[in-house]
Amino acid sequence: MRHLPDGVPGLCDPGGKKEISRLKIKECCIIEADFAVGDRIVTKNLIFTTVQQDLMVLEELLASVIHSPVNLITDIGQHLVQAGGKRLRPALYLLCAKQQNGQPERMLPMALAIELIHMATLVHDDVVDHSATRRGIPTANACWGNHISVLTGDYLFAKAFSTVAESDTGAMLKVLTGAICSMAEGEIIQIQSLFQPDQSETDYLERIGKKTAEFIAASCELGGMTAGLNEVDIMALRTYGHALGLAFQITDDILDLTQTSKQLGKPAGNDLCQGVITLPVIYALQTSRERETLRQIIIDKDLSAGKLAQALTLIRATGAIEACYQRVGEYLQQARNILPLSLAPAVRQELIAVANFVGLRKY
Repeated sequence: MRHLPDGVPGLCDPGGKKEISRLKIKECCIIEADFAVGDRIVTKNLIFTTVQQDLMVLEELLASVIHSPVNLITDIGQHLVQAGGKRLRPALYLLCAKQQNGQPERMLPMALAIELIHMATLVHDDVVDHSATRRGIPTANACWGNHISVLTGDYLFAKAFSTVAESDTGAMLKVLTGAICSMAEGEIIQIQSLFQPDQSETDYLERIGKKTAEFIAASCELGGMTAGLNEVDIMALRTYGHALGLAFQITDDILDLTQTSKQLGKPAGNDLCQGVITLPVIYALQTSRERETLRQIIIDKDLSAGKLAQALTLIRATGAIEACYQRVGEYLQQARNILPLSLAPAVRQELIAVANFVGLRKY
Protein backbone atom coordinates (compact mmCIF):
# COMPACT_ATOMS: atom_id res chain seq x y z
CA MET A 1 0.00 0.00 0.00
CA ARG A 2 1.15 3.58 -0.53
CA HIS A 3 -0.10 7.05 0.32
CA LEU A 4 -0.70 9.90 -2.08
CA PRO A 5 2.47 11.86 -2.76
CA ASP A 6 2.96 15.03 -0.76
CA GLY A 7 1.44 18.02 -2.47
CA VAL A 8 -1.40 16.11 -4.15
CA PRO A 9 -4.70 17.89 -3.38
CA GLY A 10 -7.23 16.09 -1.18
CA LEU A 11 -9.79 13.87 -2.91
CA CYS A 12 -12.57 16.41 -2.73
CA ASP A 13 -10.63 19.66 -2.64
CA PRO A 14 -11.15 21.37 -6.02
CA GLY A 15 -8.69 24.13 -5.29
CA GLY A 16 -6.09 22.07 -3.50
CA LYS A 17 -6.28 24.51 -0.57
CA LYS A 18 -6.78 21.86 2.11
CA GLU A 19 -6.45 18.13 2.31
CA ILE A 20 -9.78 16.41 2.89
CA SER A 21 -8.44 12.84 2.93
CA ARG A 22 -5.47 10.71 2.02
CA LEU A 23 -6.23 7.63 0.03
CA LYS A 24 -4.25 4.41 0.24
CA ILE A 25 -4.16 2.59 -3.07
CA LYS A 26 -2.53 -0.55 -4.32
CA GLU A 27 0.49 -0.36 -6.59
CA CYS A 28 -1.57 -2.32 -9.08
CA CYS A 29 -5.31 -2.87 -8.91
CA ILE A 30 -5.36 -6.62 -9.47
CA ILE A 31 -8.77 -8.18 -8.92
CA GLU A 32 -8.96 -9.84 -5.50
CA ALA A 33 -10.65 -13.19 -4.91
CA ASP A 34 -10.34 -16.58 -3.27
CA PHE A 35 -12.12 -19.49 -4.91
CA ALA A 36 -11.79 -23.11 -5.98
CA VAL A 37 -10.55 -24.11 -9.42
CA GLY A 38 -10.73 -27.88 -9.60
CA ASP A 39 -9.07 -29.12 -6.45
CA ARG A 40 -7.08 -25.93 -5.88
CA ILE A 41 -7.91 -22.70 -4.06
CA VAL A 42 -7.01 -19.73 -6.23
CA THR A 43 -6.07 -16.69 -4.19
CA LYS A 44 -6.12 -13.04 -5.19
CA ASN A 45 -2.54 -12.89 -6.45
CA LEU A 46 -3.15 -15.72 -8.90
CA ILE A 47 -5.54 -13.67 -11.03
CA PHE A 48 -3.86 -11.81 -13.89
CA THR A 49 -0.39 -12.89 -12.74
CA THR A 50 0.62 -13.33 -16.38
CA VAL A 51 0.13 -9.59 -16.96
CA GLN A 52 0.75 -8.26 -13.45
CA GLN A 53 3.93 -6.45 -14.43
CA ASP A 54 2.18 -4.90 -17.42
CA LEU A 55 -0.65 -3.73 -15.16
CA MET A 56 1.83 -2.09 -12.83
CA VAL A 57 3.33 -0.23 -15.78
CA LEU A 58 -0.21 0.72 -16.81
CA GLU A 59 -0.73 2.38 -13.43
CA GLU A 60 2.39 4.48 -14.00
CA LEU A 61 1.20 5.42 -17.47
CA LEU A 62 -2.22 6.43 -16.17
CA ALA A 63 -0.60 8.64 -13.55
CA SER A 64 1.53 10.37 -16.19
CA VAL A 65 -0.89 10.71 -19.07
CA ILE A 66 -3.50 12.68 -17.14
CA HIS A 67 -1.13 15.60 -16.60
CA SER A 68 -2.20 18.77 -18.38
CA PRO A 69 -0.98 22.39 -18.56
CA VAL A 70 -4.39 23.15 -17.04
CA ASN A 71 -3.83 22.30 -13.38
CA LEU A 72 -7.48 21.59 -12.68
CA ILE A 73 -7.54 18.82 -15.31
CA THR A 74 -4.46 17.28 -13.68
CA ASP A 75 -6.10 17.47 -10.24
CA ILE A 76 -9.25 15.74 -11.46
CA GLY A 77 -7.22 13.15 -13.36
CA GLN A 78 -5.22 12.35 -10.23
CA HIS A 79 -8.44 12.06 -8.27
CA LEU A 80 -9.80 9.51 -10.75
CA VAL A 81 -6.63 7.43 -11.00
CA GLN A 82 -6.08 7.35 -7.25
CA ALA A 83 -9.68 6.28 -6.66
CA GLY A 84 -8.56 2.93 -8.08
CA GLY A 85 -10.67 0.28 -9.76
CA LYS A 86 -10.46 -3.31 -10.90
CA ARG A 87 -8.74 -2.45 -14.22
CA LEU A 88 -10.71 -5.41 -15.56
CA ARG A 89 -10.95 -4.26 -19.17
CA PRO A 90 -7.27 -3.48 -19.80
CA ALA A 91 -6.31 -6.61 -17.85
CA LEU A 92 -8.48 -8.75 -20.13
CA TYR A 93 -7.04 -7.02 -23.18
CA LEU A 94 -3.47 -7.64 -21.99
CA LEU A 95 -4.23 -11.24 -21.12
CA CYS A 96 -5.79 -11.96 -24.53
CA ALA A 97 -2.85 -10.20 -26.22
CA LYS A 98 -0.25 -12.05 -24.13
CA GLN A 99 0.66 -14.97 -26.32
CA GLN A 100 4.17 -16.36 -26.71
CA ASN A 101 5.46 -13.32 -28.58
CA GLY A 102 3.58 -10.62 -26.67
CA GLN A 103 5.54 -7.35 -26.66
CA PRO A 104 4.63 -4.82 -23.93
CA GLU A 105 5.53 -1.84 -26.09
CA ARG A 106 2.89 -2.96 -28.60
CA MET A 107 0.24 -3.81 -26.01
CA LEU A 108 0.39 -1.00 -23.50
CA PRO A 109 -0.89 1.93 -25.64
CA MET A 110 -4.17 0.11 -26.31
CA ALA A 111 -4.44 -1.04 -22.68
CA LEU A 112 -4.00 2.59 -21.63
CA ALA A 113 -6.62 3.76 -24.12
CA ILE A 114 -9.10 1.17 -22.89
CA GLU A 115 -8.78 2.26 -19.26
CA LEU A 116 -8.93 5.96 -20.16
CA ILE A 117 -12.14 5.36 -22.10
CA HIS A 118 -13.58 3.42 -19.17
CA MET A 119 -12.68 6.28 -16.80
CA ALA A 120 -14.27 8.80 -19.16
CA THR A 121 -17.52 6.85 -19.36
CA LEU A 122 -17.67 6.59 -15.56
CA VAL A 123 -17.21 10.35 -15.23
CA HIS A 124 -20.04 10.96 -17.70
CA ASP A 125 -22.24 8.28 -16.07
CA ASP A 126 -21.82 9.91 -12.67
CA VAL A 127 -22.97 13.22 -14.10
CA VAL A 128 -26.00 11.65 -15.78
CA ASP A 129 -26.89 9.67 -12.63
CA HIS A 130 -26.16 12.56 -10.22
CA SER A 131 -23.90 10.16 -8.30
CA ALA A 132 -22.08 11.56 -5.26
CA THR A 133 -19.77 8.60 -4.58
CA ARG A 134 -18.12 5.76 -6.47
CA ARG A 135 -16.02 3.07 -4.77
CA GLY A 136 -16.63 4.96 -1.55
CA ILE A 137 -14.91 8.08 -2.94
CA PRO A 138 -16.56 11.39 -3.92
CA THR A 139 -17.21 11.53 -7.67
CA ALA A 140 -15.67 14.20 -9.87
CA ASN A 141 -19.03 15.90 -10.29
CA ALA A 142 -19.52 15.99 -6.52
CA CYS A 143 -16.18 17.77 -6.16
CA TRP A 144 -15.98 19.97 -9.24
CA GLY A 145 -19.49 20.13 -10.67
CA ASN A 146 -21.12 18.75 -13.80
CA HIS A 147 -19.74 21.12 -16.44
CA ILE A 148 -16.09 20.60 -15.57
CA SER A 149 -16.63 16.86 -15.12
CA VAL A 150 -18.18 16.44 -18.58
CA LEU A 151 -15.30 18.33 -20.17
CA THR A 152 -12.79 16.22 -18.22
CA GLY A 153 -14.47 13.10 -19.55
CA ASP A 154 -14.10 14.52 -23.06
CA TYR A 155 -10.43 15.20 -22.34
CA LEU A 156 -9.91 11.58 -21.27
CA PHE A 157 -11.56 10.33 -24.47
CA ALA A 158 -9.22 12.52 -26.52
CA LYS A 159 -6.21 11.30 -24.54
CA ALA A 160 -7.27 7.72 -25.16
CA PHE A 161 -7.31 8.11 -28.91
CA SER A 162 -4.09 10.10 -28.98
CA THR A 163 -2.31 7.12 -27.38
CA VAL A 164 -3.33 4.74 -30.16
CA ALA A 165 -3.59 7.09 -33.14
CA GLU A 166 -0.20 6.15 -34.56
CA SER A 167 0.33 2.62 -33.27
CA ASP A 168 -2.86 0.72 -34.10
CA THR A 169 -4.67 -0.25 -37.27
CA GLY A 170 -7.91 1.11 -38.63
CA ALA A 171 -9.56 -2.22 -37.88
CA MET A 172 -8.67 -1.96 -34.20
CA LEU A 173 -9.85 1.65 -33.99
CA LYS A 174 -13.11 0.58 -35.60
CA VAL A 175 -13.65 -2.01 -32.83
CA LEU A 176 -12.86 0.60 -30.18
CA THR A 177 -15.16 3.28 -31.60
CA GLY A 178 -17.89 0.70 -32.13
CA ALA A 179 -17.78 -0.14 -28.43
CA ILE A 180 -18.07 3.54 -27.49
CA CYS A 181 -21.08 3.95 -29.78
CA SER A 182 -22.70 0.91 -28.15
CA MET A 183 -22.13 2.33 -24.67
CA ALA A 184 -23.74 5.63 -25.65
CA GLU A 185 -26.71 3.79 -27.19
CA GLY A 186 -27.11 1.68 -24.06
CA GLU A 187 -27.05 4.75 -21.82
CA ILE A 188 -29.71 6.47 -23.94
CA ILE A 189 -31.89 3.33 -23.90
CA GLN A 190 -31.55 3.25 -20.12
CA ILE A 191 -32.55 6.89 -19.72
CA GLN A 192 -35.59 6.34 -21.95
CA SER A 193 -36.71 3.36 -19.86
CA LEU A 194 -36.35 4.86 -16.36
CA PHE A 195 -39.25 4.07 -13.99
CA GLN A 196 -40.92 1.88 -16.62
CA PRO A 197 -41.82 -1.43 -14.94
CA ASP A 198 -43.07 -3.20 -18.08
CA GLN A 199 -39.66 -4.26 -19.34
CA SER A 200 -38.72 -7.76 -20.41
CA GLU A 201 -35.55 -9.72 -19.86
CA THR A 202 -34.82 -9.22 -23.56
CA ASP A 203 -35.04 -5.43 -23.13
CA TYR A 204 -32.69 -5.63 -20.15
CA LEU A 205 -30.13 -7.82 -21.93
CA GLU A 206 -30.07 -5.50 -24.94
CA ARG A 207 -29.39 -2.54 -22.65
CA ILE A 208 -26.62 -4.11 -20.58
CA GLY A 209 -25.18 -5.72 -23.70
CA LYS A 210 -24.60 -2.26 -25.09
CA LYS A 211 -23.71 -0.51 -21.83
CA THR A 212 -21.34 -3.09 -20.36
CA ALA A 213 -20.79 -6.29 -22.31
CA GLU A 214 -19.79 -4.74 -25.64
CA PHE A 215 -16.78 -2.91 -24.18
CA ILE A 216 -15.55 -5.98 -22.32
CA ALA A 217 -16.06 -8.00 -25.51
CA ALA A 218 -14.13 -5.39 -27.51
CA SER A 219 -11.28 -5.47 -24.98
CA CYS A 220 -10.91 -9.22 -25.46
CA GLU A 221 -11.29 -8.95 -29.24
CA LEU A 222 -8.62 -6.26 -29.45
CA GLY A 223 -6.30 -8.45 -27.40
CA GLY A 224 -6.75 -11.30 -29.85
CA MET A 225 -6.08 -8.95 -32.75
CA THR A 226 -2.89 -7.68 -31.10
CA ALA A 227 -1.78 -11.28 -30.55
CA GLY A 228 -2.27 -12.03 -34.25
CA LEU A 229 -4.79 -14.83 -33.67
CA ASN A 230 -6.92 -16.11 -36.50
CA GLU A 231 -10.38 -14.68 -37.07
CA VAL A 232 -12.22 -17.64 -35.51
CA ASP A 233 -10.24 -17.40 -32.28
CA ILE A 234 -10.58 -13.61 -32.15
CA MET A 235 -14.35 -13.93 -32.41
CA ALA A 236 -14.31 -16.63 -29.73
CA LEU A 237 -12.51 -14.24 -27.39
CA ARG A 238 -15.07 -11.56 -28.22
CA THR A 239 -17.89 -13.98 -27.38
CA TYR A 240 -16.12 -14.87 -24.13
CA GLY A 241 -15.92 -11.18 -23.25
CA HIS A 242 -19.55 -10.53 -24.10
CA ALA A 243 -20.80 -13.42 -21.96
CA LEU A 244 -18.45 -12.36 -19.16
CA GLY A 245 -19.74 -8.79 -19.43
CA LEU A 246 -23.38 -9.85 -19.17
CA ALA A 247 -22.57 -11.93 -16.09
CA PHE A 248 -20.57 -9.05 -14.61
CA GLN A 249 -23.43 -6.58 -15.00
CA ILE A 250 -26.11 -8.94 -13.72
CA THR A 251 -23.92 -9.55 -10.66
CA ASP A 252 -23.55 -5.79 -10.22
CA ASP A 253 -27.33 -5.45 -10.30
CA ILE A 254 -27.75 -8.23 -7.74
CA LEU A 255 -25.23 -6.61 -5.40
CA ASP A 256 -27.01 -3.27 -5.69
CA LEU A 257 -30.01 -4.93 -4.03
CA THR A 258 -28.27 -7.23 -1.56
CA GLN A 259 -25.13 -5.49 -0.27
CA THR A 260 -24.75 -2.57 2.11
CA SER A 261 -23.68 0.93 1.08
CA LYS A 262 -20.33 0.37 2.81
CA GLN A 263 -19.69 -2.81 0.82
CA LEU A 264 -20.69 -1.21 -2.47
CA GLY A 265 -18.96 2.13 -2.02
CA LYS A 266 -22.21 3.78 -3.15
CA PRO A 267 -25.79 3.87 -1.83
CA ALA A 268 -27.51 0.46 -1.66
CA GLY A 269 -30.53 0.27 -3.95
CA ASN A 270 -29.14 3.17 -5.96
CA ASP A 271 -30.24 1.74 -9.33
CA LEU A 272 -33.83 1.38 -8.17
CA CYS A 273 -33.77 4.91 -6.72
CA GLN A 274 -32.66 6.17 -10.13
CA GLY A 275 -35.49 4.26 -11.81
CA VAL A 276 -33.20 1.69 -13.48
CA ILE A 277 -35.14 -1.56 -13.85
CA THR A 278 -32.64 -4.38 -13.46
CA LEU A 279 -33.06 -8.13 -13.92
CA PRO A 280 -33.86 -8.92 -10.25
CA VAL A 281 -36.59 -6.26 -10.35
CA ILE A 282 -37.97 -7.67 -13.61
CA TYR A 283 -38.10 -11.17 -12.11
CA ALA A 284 -39.76 -9.84 -8.94
CA LEU A 285 -42.37 -7.98 -10.99
CA GLN A 286 -43.14 -11.24 -12.76
CA THR A 287 -43.33 -13.52 -9.73
CA SER A 288 -44.09 -11.60 -6.52
CA ARG A 289 -47.52 -11.87 -4.97
CA GLU A 290 -47.16 -8.16 -4.25
CA ARG A 291 -46.03 -7.27 -7.74
CA GLU A 292 -48.66 -4.53 -8.02
CA THR A 293 -47.32 -2.83 -4.90
CA LEU A 294 -43.79 -2.92 -6.31
CA ARG A 295 -45.03 -1.75 -9.69
CA GLN A 296 -46.82 1.21 -8.12
CA ILE A 297 -43.76 2.25 -6.13
CA ILE A 298 -41.79 2.36 -9.39
CA ILE A 299 -44.49 4.19 -11.36
CA ASP A 300 -44.95 6.76 -8.57
CA LYS A 301 -41.19 7.36 -8.51
CA ASP A 302 -41.54 7.32 -4.75
CA LEU A 303 -38.23 5.93 -3.58
CA SER A 304 -38.03 7.61 -0.20
CA ALA A 305 -36.13 5.64 2.44
CA GLY A 306 -39.29 3.86 3.59
CA LYS A 307 -40.53 2.99 0.11
CA LEU A 308 -37.08 1.87 -1.00
CA ALA A 309 -36.83 -0.44 2.01
CA GLN A 310 -40.27 -1.83 1.19
CA ALA A 311 -39.31 -2.41 -2.45
CA LEU A 312 -36.06 -4.13 -1.49
CA THR A 313 -37.92 -6.39 0.94
CA LEU A 314 -40.44 -7.34 -1.74
CA ILE A 315 -37.70 -8.15 -4.26
CA ARG A 316 -35.61 -10.17 -1.80
CA ALA A 317 -38.66 -12.15 -0.70
CA THR A 318 -39.04 -13.63 -4.18
CA GLY A 319 -36.68 -16.04 -5.90
CA ALA A 320 -35.38 -13.18 -8.07
CA ILE A 321 -31.87 -13.08 -6.62
CA GLU A 322 -31.42 -16.84 -6.95
CA ALA A 323 -32.80 -16.80 -10.50
CA CYS A 324 -30.38 -14.03 -11.46
CA TYR A 325 -27.41 -15.92 -10.03
CA GLN A 326 -28.50 -18.87 -12.14
CA ARG A 327 -28.38 -16.67 -15.22
CA VAL A 328 -24.92 -15.47 -14.18
CA GLY A 329 -23.78 -19.07 -13.96
CA GLU A 330 -25.14 -19.83 -17.42
CA TYR A 331 -23.32 -16.91 -19.03
CA LEU A 332 -20.07 -17.76 -17.27
CA GLN A 333 -20.27 -21.33 -18.47
CA GLN A 334 -20.79 -20.02 -21.99
CA ALA A 335 -17.68 -17.88 -21.53
CA ARG A 336 -15.56 -20.81 -20.33
CA ASN A 337 -16.79 -23.12 -23.08
CA ILE A 338 -15.99 -20.74 -25.94
CA LEU A 339 -12.33 -20.11 -25.05
CA PRO A 340 -10.06 -21.12 -27.96
CA LEU A 341 -7.92 -24.21 -27.43
CA SER A 342 -5.07 -22.41 -29.20
CA LEU A 343 -4.53 -20.02 -26.27
CA ALA A 344 -1.39 -20.38 -24.21
CA PRO A 345 -2.28 -22.66 -21.23
CA ALA A 346 -1.52 -19.97 -18.63
CA VAL A 347 -3.70 -17.45 -20.46
CA ARG A 348 -6.57 -19.90 -20.80
CA GLN A 349 -6.46 -20.80 -17.10
CA GLU A 350 -6.45 -17.16 -16.05
CA LEU A 351 -9.41 -16.35 -18.29
CA ILE A 352 -11.27 -19.23 -16.64
CA ALA A 353 -10.23 -17.87 -13.23
CA VAL A 354 -11.65 -14.45 -14.13
CA ALA A 355 -14.98 -16.07 -14.99
CA ASN A 356 -14.93 -17.87 -11.64
CA PHE A 357 -14.26 -14.57 -9.87
CA VAL A 358 -17.15 -12.79 -11.57
CA GLY A 359 -19.54 -15.45 -10.30
CA LEU A 360 -18.42 -15.08 -6.69
CA ARG A 361 -17.49 -11.42 -6.31
CA LYS A 362 -19.11 -9.35 -3.58
CA TYR A 363 -18.03 -5.87 -4.73
